[in-house]
Formats: sequence, C-alpha cells, structure tokens
Amino acid sequence: MKIEDLENRSVLILGFGQEGRDSFSFLRKIFPDKILGISDKQENLKVKTKKVKLYLGKNYLKSLKNYDLIIKSPGIPIHLPEIERAYKQGKITSQTTIFFENWPGKIVGITGTKGKSTTASLIYLILKKAGVKAHLMGNIGKPVLSSLFGARKNEIAVCELSSHQLYNSKKSPQIAVLLNIYPEHLDYYRNFKEYSQAKANIARYQSEKDYLVFNSSDKTIREIARKSRAKKIPIKGDYYELDRKAAQAVGKIFKVPSKIIFSVFKNFKGLPHRLEKVGTFKGITFYNDALATIPEATIAAIKKLGNRVETIMLGGFDRNIDFKNLAKEVLKSKIGNIILFPTTGEKIWKNVVKLSHGRGLPKHFFVDNMADAVKLAYRHTNKGKICLLSTASSSFSIFKDYKEKGDLFKKYVRKYGKSS
Repeated sequence: MKIEDLENRSVLILGFGQEGRDSFSFLRKIFPDKILGISDKQENLKVKTKKVKLYLGKNYLKSLKNYDLIIKSPGIPIHLPEIERAYKQGKITSQTTIFFENWPGKIVGITGTKGKSTTASLIYLILKKAGVKAHLMGNIGKPVLSSLFGARKNEIAVCELSSHQLYNSKKSPQIAVLLNIYPEHLDYYRNFKEYSQAKANIARYQSEKDYLVFNSSDKTIREIARKSRAKKIPIKGDYYELDRKAAQAVGKIFKVPSKIIFSVFKNFKGLPHRLEKVGTFKGITFYNDALATIPEATIAAIKKLGNRVETIMLGGFDRNIDFKNLAKEVLKSKIGNIILFPTTGEKIWKNVVKLSHGRGLPKHFFVDNMADAVKLAYRHTNKGKICLLSTASSSFSIFKDYKEKGDLFKKYVRKYGKSS
C-alpha cells in the first residue's frame, strides 16, 4: 500500500504505544487535515491534537467496523473476534507492511526467536563502517515509519523484525536473515505452527533477485528456505555464533571487505542483558542474561559458562512453553541452587523433580522479588563460582520487561557485594 492510497480512506490506529504513536506522527505530518481514529484499551490516554477520534477503554475494539483501514500495533492480540473479523475483511495492515512498500532503498530484515538484536546491530555497524548509508530500526526500539521522511534509493534499512510485526505481512525484504525458530509466544499464537508461519513471512514473498541468509541446522528454517525463491545462503553455528555468521554473510552480499567485517566483530562489546558479565563480587561472578526468555537460550548459557555455574535464577511469565529439556540440562550440570520466580518457577521445579528419578536435587528457593533473589545468591554461592540470571521465561509476571529485570539484578548485585 502506497502512502498516497491512504488519503481517501478512513484510518484507525489500533494500539497507541511506541509504534502507534509513530504511526500517528507520520500520518499527521503527511495528512495534516485528515481525521484519524485512535483505539486503545487504556482509558486515560491523552492525545494533545485536533482532528482525532478516540476510542478508549474496554470497548475499544467496537471502533474497528467504522474504518476502511486499521494500522494495528504488534502487541494487540490477533485472535480476538473483532480482530479476526477485520483480518478477514482485509482491513488490517501494519507499520511493517506500509514501510516495506514505501522504502525507496534496500531492506535487510532480520528475524529469529533469539539473536535478532545482536545480528541487526552487527549488520548495521558493518555497513556503516563500509561507508554505506544505513539505518537501524524496527523491533530494536526505533519504529520504522518516520524513517521514510527524506529516505533515498541508496540508503539501506536494517530492520529487526518480530513475529508479531511479520504476521499477515504480504511483502518480504530484499535481504532476509532467518536465525532460529524455537517455541515462543504461545500465549499469542494458537500453536508453534502459526508462530513459525509468521516468521516465514520474512522470506515468503521474496523474488529470485533477493537473498535469504538462513540457519541450515534448524529443521523448521530449512523447510522455509526450501520453499523460497530467493538466492539461498546457508549458515551454521552454535547459539552464540549465528549472529556473526549471519552478519558476515550479509556483509559479503554488499561486497564489504573481510577486514572491515572482522574489525567490527573485534570491537563489538555486545548488547546489554545478553550473557552480560556484571562482575565479580565477594568472589562470585554474576552474569545477566535477562533476555533469555525461552529454555533454549538458558540451556545455551549454561553450556557456554560450564561447570562454574552454581546458582541460576529461573521463572517468569507463563507462555505455555515446555521446560522438560531445561530441567534435563539443569540436572546434568553442576548447578546446586535454583532461585525461582513466579509463575513458571513452580512449573520448572516440578519438571526438575520429576526428571531427577530420586537422585540428589539442587537446593531451591521461591522468591517474588529481585532483592531477595540476589541475597540468596550471595548466601548460597561459593567463591569462584557463577550466579546466572537466565530465566527461560518472559519477564511480565513480576517485572515490567527484561530490561527492568536485568537492571534490578545488576543493581542488587552491586548493592549487596563489593568488587573483589
């Protein structure tokens, strides 16, 4: 959908978080006299502008039937009756779809259950160091539509894309990067298949002129790649290697010299909350892996850090994910203390007990705040060992998000311990 096609259509912005506000700002600049609808569950929303119709509170979805086009924010559930009806009527679009159809240059799209942000950041840095006019945007924190202002054909958009942003998309980027697909967001999608299909949209509409960089060791991704018409570039690597392998492959597509690519790798310090070493305090080394919101990420962290991991913090918001493999890894490791957050903490512990078959179990502690969790870690972790925050669950049960969880962990680690 081209921007000019919006002029004579009634438009509703569904969801007024960061992305919804960006959509509103973008449309208001282009169509200063157009009346725009805003629909949001939040009752006390304030919009200081004229020519707006607000639909707020518990009945916010009733407004959908009054509009020709609905720009839906990713966080709004897809399986509410009103939403499903609007999808069937072809009314719903997204920032991502509008952006894909209007960006004048090339788009590098990156998705995967884990590793998206690091991969996108590395690709952006490689292109930038090579002198390419590149922009980093999308799920990494910068909504895409405002980037259309003044964009030119020689500019590259490096977009981190979530499954929510890709859902129902009918256009794919010219260069797609598909890292991994693990069970996630099963409270949002009906099942793993539907989640995978959303991710697959990053490659589904590519042409023979496009490129697909894909993890050939992932069975689900191999099947997606098999159906793709794009030029295929397979990559392999363990959990912590894929980001660099993918970034290197994209760099080569743009003919960036290897010297530049490896200089970026050498100087890249990593992003916060991704197996981030906080420091050593009272002889204990603390790692903040707050973004490990699925079991596979936590398993990878345990394997990476090895037998020095003595204490681990697990649990959080329940997204209907299976923790059996995580429990096996915990029992196989040298972990002696498990600190468990609600609500999946209990679920994880039951899996550990069930799979222990009467063998010795680690100590376990149920907590409902980070301060108590860190105090327990100091009390029960021996000098020379590691305490790892890697919860294998989303953060929303008692934390606002993974950033708050990780920042609180670092705060209390430093508060209760002195650097050795």
